[in-house]
Amino acid sequence: MNQIKVAYPGREGAHSAAACERLLPDGAEALPLPSFRAVAEAVAGREVDFGVLPIESSLAGPVAETHDLLYDSPLSIIGQTVLPIRHQLVGRAGTPLHEIRVVHSHPVALDQCRLLLASMPNAQAVAAATTADAAKHVAETSDPHQAAIASERAAVTYGLDVLADDVGDHPEAYTRFALLATYTRLDRNGGNGEFRTAFSFVTDHAPGALHRALGPFGRHGIDLVQLVSRPIPNSPFRYRFDAVFTGHPLDPDINDALAEMGRTTQRLRVFGSYPA
Repeated sequence: MNQIKVAYPGREGAHSAAACERLLPDGAEALPLPSFRAVAEAVAGREVDFGVLPIESSLAGPVAETHDLLYDSPLSIIGQTVLPIRHQLVGRAGTPLHEIRVVHSHPVALDQCRLLLASMPNAQAVAAATTADAAKHVAETSDPHQAAIASERAAVTYGLDVLADDVGDHPEAYTRFALLATYTRLDRNGGNGEFRTAFSFVTDHAPGALHRALGPFGRHGIDLVQLVSRPIPNSPFRYRFDAVFTGHPLDPDINDALAEMGRTTQRLRVFGSYPA
């Protein structure tokens, strides 16, 4: 029997690698890929069975790249997990913070560590594909004045020291990770029977269009737990709405609400259902 394969963005030491272990604890083969898009394409092309991508930060909000990849691909969300995120400033042993001139990390991590960066006015923040990529780059460079914001796991993996512990602006930060597949999940197993459903819709460009689109959820008593707008590619200044509600599409009230919504929107697509 072939071993299950799951792809994640970045390298060993990335938060997404830990999410893979949480979502597929029974020994799936985890494959690091260089980008979010590479993960989506590997799953869509059936090179791997599943993909794991971060989809929401408790501090920075939705991860726009993951939302856009879902919109443009044939993938569905079939599972989720939430991990606590602790950021560390990592670098070469003994490097004083005031001597650091460059700090590498993923843009979301940089955004969550503004107080640290403000305390280092001589250091330039440089974006990396993932926090683990940032740590690996620092490990490979001969410049002792470079550091990375990454996990303790990444520091251990790449032989770096923790120069400053828990450098996030807030004591509690969490990231939600989505498990992606090429099929839509219809079962109700897991999550103590509680499910969430992710979907996207496009309204008419007219007054009251969003109110009319969302009206069925209020009438049927459905809890909408997330609603964000995203630009539509090749349609300047037009937007779609990505949302999540509590419940399963096969629940009668939700089935009716989605049917009503479909009659008042230009496009409606369900991204998948998964245990909450």
